[in-house]
Amino acid sequence: MKISVITAVYNNRDTLAAALDSALSQTHDEVELIVIDGGSTDGTLDVLRSYADRLAVLVSEPDQGIYDALNKGIRLASGEVVGFLHSDDLFADGDVLSRIATAFADPVVGAVYGDLLYVRKVNPDQVVRYWRAGGFSPGKLARGWMPPHPTFYVRRSVYERLGLFDTNYRIGADYDCILRFLGRFGVQVWYIPEVLVKMRVGGASNRSLKNILRKSQEDYRALKNNKVGGIGTLVWKNLSKLPQFFVR
Repeated sequence: MKISVITAVYNNRDTLAAALDSALSQTHDEVELIVIDGGSTDGTLDVLRSYADRLAVLVSEPDQGIYDALNKGIRLASGEVVGFLHSDDLFADGDVLSRIATAFADPVVGAVYGDLLYVRKVNPDQVVRYWRAGGFSPGKLARGWMPPHPTFYVRRSVYERLGLFDTNYRIGADYDCILRFLGRFGVQVWYIPEVLVKMRVGGASNRSLKNILRKSQEDYRALKNNKVGGIGTLVWKNLSKLPQFFVR
């Protein structure tokens, strides 16, 4: 089973190499690594050129934001399964994609996810938050549950059938996509109860008060558009993050 791993990057030379090394060190036999660069000017392209012979696809051109870049990657992907590794992130170990491929051996499974660690940017061994996702049931979506998107792997055929990221969302398109797949269309999903990805803190959605407010507005719109819930769901979604700072 070929798995396409898409990395979208813009001006992030400092952690990009570690992310690419993490993907290239996976033990799974068939990994297609696709990098979509937004036209970086900080030396990111120099890093990418040093990896060019190990990348299946490298595109560098201006884009309309991260979801536009990820959509480009999905359209270029040839793997049966598609997932994302952001340029700040790392796979938890070398066997992550092998475990994901095993879960997809069941043809009924359309998506797979696992647990996520938020880690310090300068020290990825220092854990800030532990997102233990837990198993899925449809009713959880209305209570604000979602799987960690960096661990969310989906059959390419699902994207082709149900659509890519809606770029009308600037921060919340991943949440809209999850609600569409799991809520509106009932894609069969499998949970791997292990940490799959380490995510460095400092993501776009939490970078400023303005972004936090915009994320909440977009999440509310996604909930309403997918007929999953409303303001109560949004409140529970935000409150549910609190235990992640204490659970290990």
